[in-house]
Amino acid sequence: MAIELSNLMERSLSMLSSDHKSVVSMNLFVALLCACIVIGHLLEENRWMNESITALIIGLCTGIVILLTTNGTSSHVLMFSEDLFFIYLLPPIIFNAGFQVKKKQFFRNFMTIMLFGAVGTLISFVIISAGAVHFFKQMNIGTLKIGDYLAIGAIFAATDSVCTLQVLNQDETPLLYSLVFGEGVVNDATSVVLFNAIQSFDLSHINLSIALKFVGSFFYLFIASTMLGVIAGLLSAFIIKKLYMGRHSTDREVALMILMAYLSYMLAELFYLSGILTVFFCGIVMSHYTWHNVTESSRVTTKHAFATLSFVAEIFIFLYVGMDALDIEKWRVVRDSPGKSVGVSAILLGLVLLGRAAFVFPLSFLSNLTKKSSHEKIGLKQQLTIWWAGLMRGAVSMALAYKQFTSSGHTKLHGNAIMITSTITVVLFSTVVFGLMTQPLVRILLPSSKNLSRMLSDESSTPKSFIVPLLGNGQGSEADLKTPNVTRPTSLRMLFATPSHTVHHYWRKFDDAFMRPVFGGRGFVPVVPGSPLEQSVHQWQQE
Repeated sequence: MAIELSNLMERSLSMLSSDHKSVVSMNLFVALLCACIVIGHLLEENRWMNESITALIIGLCTGIVILLTTNGTSSHVLMFSEDLFFIYLLPPIIFNAGFQVKKKQFFRNFMTIMLFGAVGTLISFVIISAGAVHFFKQMNIGTLKIGDYLAIGAIFAATDSVCTLQVLNQDETPLLYSLVFGEGVVNDATSVVLFNAIQSFDLSHINLSIALKFVGSFFYLFIASTMLGVIAGLLSAFIIKKLYMGRHSTDREVALMILMAYLSYMLAELFYLSGILTVFFCGIVMSHYTWHNVTESSRVTTKHAFATLSFVAEIFIFLYVGMDALDIEKWRVVRDSPGKSVGVSAILLGLVLLGRAAFVFPLSFLSNLTKKSSHEKIGLKQQLTIWWAGLMRGAVSMALAYKQFTSSGHTKLHGNAIMITSTITVVLFSTVVFGLMTQPLVRILLPSSKNLSRMLSDESSTPKSFIVPLLGNGQGSEADLKTPNVTRPTSLRMLFATPSHTVHHYWRKFDDAFMRPVFGGRGFVPVVPGSPLEQSVHQWQQE
């Protein structure tokens, strides 16, 4: 009896000690998040630094301190988990990107964005996979299968949209921001869809049938994920419009918007779709319909709530990536062949550079062929900036690499350990070096603010009906109808060059006749006692 009581007390003390360690870890991590925010604010005017790089460097420094204090046994306070990343941290970032996107620029360049984000990612995926097969088999780094090589292509085809969005400013460079931002989101979604498709197929014996199934699965995931996001956004708009909870409690409608947005992501994961694509288009649809159906106070609340959640998640990710980069367990496995690890990292970095260049410049040339106005064409300097900004790799690559080459964050296989350490090296080098140099490069290559303003004013002198967004807010429609001598484009070239009049013209007719009466939106919320007033306010998302 005394022995059992003693064992019970030992287990209880062990659990208490474990719980206390978790509390200490969380306290330290929250304190580091606060430090990142404060230091990022102090460095706001610095032309080299941004909060992503600040968090990454603080994470590295913290990892070094922990290594020294634990005698080299650990470098982080929390264990990395791809579930933590994909389920809790990524959804608010991607949703906020869709919710606050400047739809005018995004949908004006929609064809180019899809060209870069989908086709470009596939080109980069093929080049990186082929290069990995060619070089790594010669280096004999371990027992990697064909599925591993294809997974490497998907892992390193994923650009870091989080870091890129913090480097560029959508007010200073709206065209460039919309291209890099849109491509980054579609790129991440395409990479994850590719990765999931690779995981679901046995690629050890590839034949025509498996290849066709792989392609079909890719397009199914892409289309189904988009449709799920649109449906989730429309459902939230319909519920809030019909029930109008704001007349009793604004808390309910804010909570419903947040939960419906998260539900769309989780449903995509439940049905093995791309949560990134789903939650992004859910954000766009919610900003077009649902946001206009809530009270004015709820609009302000949701705007800042989504932005704050996204901001904290971004800082959390980069802080942890910096700390996990020094995980001693992974480096211990490859310590016998440091030269091979460096060589793999250099090859991967070279393939990233080559894969990026292989589609940015040729696809920019093809896109420019469809543009009639010189202001709409992507100049060489802008192409260089897009190429450079997309060289950064980040948390998506890290999470996919962990998913492919580790088990619960651990690995003892030499080849897998080399891939993990090489991924960490590429992420650190590209984020810090390319990230630090992006802002100065943008200032050198792109026009000054005065020239940019003049360019935008010249651009706005074109017929307004040619530049309204696909999912516009409906303002200025009467002016468009009264504009004299405006001819509608008829050729296929003009449809792709200035699709905003042809596509938007029919979309707006359909939207006004069928969608907005059912799902609400600006100007289509019935004026009943307690309903939100459609006031002429300057909209924060600048539709």
